[in-house]
Parts: sequence; C-alpha cells; structure tokens
Amino acid sequence: MDLTEFAAAVGGEGPVTISGLGTRGGPVAGVRCVHAPAGIEWVQADEMIVSCGAGTRVDELVAALAAHHQTVALPAGGTVGGALSVGHGDVRRLGYGPVRDVLLQARYVSAAGELVKAGGPTVKNVSGFDLCRLLVGSRGTLGFLGDVILRTRPLPQTSQWFTCSAGDPFDVFTKLYKPISVLWNGSQLWALLEGHPRDVAEQAAAAGLRAGSGPPALPVGSRRSVAPSTIASLTGDFVAEVGVGIVHHVDPWLRPVGDDRAATLAIAIRDQFDPGRRLNPGLDV
Repeated sequence: MDLTEFAAAVGGEGPVTISGLGTRGGPVAGVRCVHAPAGIEWVQADEMIVSCGAGTRVDELVAALAAHHQTVALPAGGTVGGALSVGHGDVRRLGYGPVRDVLLQARYVSAAGELVKAGGPTVKNVSGFDLCRLLVGSRGTLGFLGDVILRTRPLPQTSQWFTCSAGDPFDVFTKLYKPISVLWNGSQLWALLEGHPRDVAEQAAAAGLRAGSGPPALPVGSRRSVAPSTIASLTGDFVAEVGVGIVHHVDPWLRPVGDDRAATLAIAIRDQFDPGRRLNPGLDV
C-alpha cells in the first residue's frame, strides 16, 4: 500500500491528530486531523495473515476473512488502527489473547514525518526490539499507523454462550477446557465455548451450564485490571473477566496516588519518539 500521501499529510512540523470512526475516542480538539488509508490489500489464508490499511473497518475485515473461514481477534466496531492504538481487547481475551498478539507488522509515520516499518509477516524473520507491541495501546502518541499485517485465526465450527448461577466463579472455571471467555457479576456466570459441537455440548454439561445469550451488558464506569485471583472478593455492580483480571465496574476508578512506574516509563518512551509532543498533543497514554 502506498503511504506517501499519508506521510505527507502528517508531515514533520506542527501538532497533528488522527481519527478513524470515533468509536474509541475522537481526534484531539482544535488540532489538524489526518486519516489513515483504508482497504484490504491481500489475504494469505494458507499463512493465516492479512494486510490492510489502518483505516479499514474491523467489521469489514472480519466479513472478508469469513470467506476464507478465518477471523481476526480484534474487538468489533471502529477501525483496525483504532483498535490497535487503544489496545483494549474484548471479552474473548481469555481464549484469543491480548490485542498486541494480533499485530505482526506495522508501517507507521513518525513524529518526524518519516515512514517506519516495524515487525514482519513472520516472527522468524524479525530480529531486534519488538516495536509492534510498543505501538499497540500507545494511542497514536508514538506514531500514526498506516498499514498493518495481522495474524488471523480459524473460525470455529461452533461458538455458543452458556450461563449458570454461580456464587464462586472458580467452581465452574476449573471444569472448563480452554474457554474463550468466562464472565461473572457476583451471582451469574457466562461462558463462551468454541470448537466441535459435540465437544462443546459435553463440556457445558459437565460444568453445569445451560445454553443462553451473551455476553451481558458491561458497566461503563471504569475498566480495571486486578489480580485474577481476587475477583471473588469484588463488590458493587461489576462484570469480571475470569482468568484475565479485567473488571468492568459501574463506579469510576481513582488511580492510586503514589509511585506510578508505568506512567513514568510511558513518558520516557514518548520523549524518545516524539519529544515535541506533536502527535495527538495533550493525550495521555
């Protein structure tokens, strides 16, 4: 994909922001805005990889891959670049892994307006620092994604949500073999199982699950990361991703005051990539 015009639009001077569909947050207000190119460049189904512009809609990509009996582990809605830049997986993270595992190669525009390639279509051909993982979740503050190569995965023969009442989620969780998602709100449990229809039915029966709809509506007050072993002690209105440690809570979350080494490290990295803070200025990682 030719990214010459995109790199020229970003340029090397002055503040600039990037936006897709606004699903995961819009552009920085009052700042010149650019948009990444869209479109699926190619699908290599035998290698289980796909190349597309960062502005491609996730739903469009999923639909195109379905023709090859494959999919991609990105949250639905918005653009591919937006999903990667925010870095938040959906409720299938337990079985599908984090969003950073999806990205194999990225070409992005740096704060200097230069095109940079990170990663490669196969892991064995890549050496040095894994820059792709650094870009995922950086919210465009280290560089603006232009096009990407993503890892795909096969579509399962069956995918079904199940549910049951559960005072302790681990009573059910320990009876399941590689569930794709297990959600719990303190009294009700939902599990997403995939695979061969007979295997899924037998696994659900052994765990005391019944077929149901899912996932449940997730509270939008805050999204917290906790030790997976502590979710049984949660209180209030929440939905926890069992085995992952992500908690969707109705109440806002106040970050603990004190030594925040992760924030300090993020600032230091941004200083190296964009010392002038021209990419998405004012946006915290």
